[in-house]
Amino acid sequence: MAGGFLTRAAGLFQLRRSATLLTGTRFYRTTEPEPPTVKQQSDGIRRIILNNPQKRNALSLSMLESLRENLVTDVDSDDLRVIIISAKGPVFSSGHDLKELTSAQGREYHTKVFHTCAEVMTLIQDIPVPVVAMVNGVATAAGCQLVASCDIAVVTEKSTFATPGVNVGLFCSTPAVAIGRAVPRKVAMEMLFTGTPISAHDALLHGLVSKVVPEERLEEETLAIARRVCQASRPVVALGKATFQRQMAQGRDAAYATASKVMVDNLALSDGQEGIRAFIEKRKPVWSHKPEKAHD
Repeated sequence: MAGGFLTRAAGLFQLRRSATLLTGTRFYRTTEPEPPTVKQQSDGIRRIILNNPQKRNALSLSMLESLRENLVTDVDSDDLRVIIISAKGPVFSSGHDLKELTSAQGREYHTKVFHTCAEVMTLIQDIPVPVVAMVNGVATAAGCQLVASCDIAVVTEKSTFATPGVNVGLFCSTPAVAIGRAVPRKVAMEMLFTGTPISAHDALLHGLVSKVVPEERLEEETLAIARRVCQASRPVVALGKATFQRQMAQGRDAAYATASKVMVDNLALSDGQEGIRAFIEKRKPVWSHKPEKAHD
């Protein structure tokens, strides 16, 4: 009897994901918390999954810091070609965790939250690989900002998008930066002033998302885009993404000057010349995926 009890007790202490505390005659098990995001990678495609469905994948400071780490880790590796951001549960993201935004947290903490959020959103647009949002559900406030910040967004027909901060006394000023650059001004203002959600099809109509698909085809359609990106030269895609972001912030004439110079720079890349040779020779290009130059 005693030996059997000791064996069972030892088993409790060997549980991989829990710490067991013995107090008197009671056992208390405290389970380690799940990570706020999960990162997976294979065949050039990195999957980042928002992993706190119990809190509607709120972009808490810990979630933002984890997302930032997942974005920048080995971002310059030749093995990384595209990133997909998705979420566990029926809500893509409900935005900031309002419990972190009370007076009890203080101004310094609030500043850190919004600074980190802005850093994540700009990182998405500044890193050298395309970032795709895969959305199946609700995206509100900073969650909507996250979708708007991504290079491509594939969403299901049931997905909705909103900036409801005005209704809880916190205007969505930071989400407005990304959303106001993705949709027409008057559409953005209606979303911001009323907090009224827009449907997936309205989001597509106004340019907030790239494609609306049935729920059962979301994974297939998103991966098809990611695999197509993987077929291109990494340095060519990186150069193109950086140039697009830069010229969009410029006036027309400056944008043409920037883009024209970059076209010449692109031609100087080894992969740029390989692509042209392959086209002339009627064969598939063999990319080096290295930013090496064919000529000055």
